[in-house]
Amino acid sequence: QVQLVESGGGLVQAGGSLRLSCAASGGTFSTCGMGWFRQAPGKEREFVAAISWSGGTTYYAMSVKGRFTIARDNAKNTLYLQMNSLKPEDTAVYYCARGPKWSGADDSAERYDYWGQGTQVTVSS
Repeated sequence: QVQLVESGGGLVQAGGSLRLSCAASGGTFSTCGMGWFRQAPGKEREFVAAISWSGGTTYYAMSVKGRFTIARDNAKNTLYLQMNSLKPEDTAVYYCARGPKWSGADDSAERYDYWGQGTQVTVSS
């Protein structure tokens, strides 16, 4: 059974930084695309960033492009999201998810089959 466990969330002031991690176990990681999504209270889940299985391709939502960086370490079965210049509107629960095998950087949530439990990110103004 695949397990994805996020960590690194917390409370930060606007303009600050956080680094989220997602540790994968129990299944294939290194050959699957991975993604980060988020959901704010009262809002739909939205795509944040994705990375191809090899790490060679990344894709970002326009709202975070230039501020967030997605990366992966296949040797450690871990996905990362470095978040800089955080804004109050970045406040949400952040989820990592596993995409299809050999996939690229995909922004469609329907293509992801396993999801973590989420980690809360709160940005104060």
